[in-house]
Amino acid sequence: MRDDRGAVTVEAAVAVCGIVLFFTLAASGFGAVLDQLRCTDAAREAARLVARGEAGRAGPVVERIAPGAALRVHVHGDEVEVRVSAGPVSALLPGVAPAATAHAVLEPGAAP
Repeated sequence: MRDDRGAVTVEAAVAVCGIVLFFTLAASGFGAVLDQLRCTDAAREAARLVARGEAGRAGPVVERIAPGAALRVHVHGDEVEVRVSAGPVSALLPGVAPAATAHAVLEPGAAP
């Protein structure tokens, strides 16, 4: 007869590694979703500020809502396009870089 002592220990170790990997990836995915929502909120607020003629406040507001994110503003006639992008979420998700774009129309008399 073959001796099976220690087999359960090995199976448990493999299962624990799988569970840890699952929760690590789930946490990274959750972080990616949160960063995407932060970029979306920051882009929307920045577009509103630029449309109201308060472009100088857009950068600090974006930094407060989405720390470390980059802000890019383009004004085309009376339309404003704002893009907020953040770096990769984590080393586990290298291809995931949250970004959001928002559009607004300049209010009458507002200078970008």
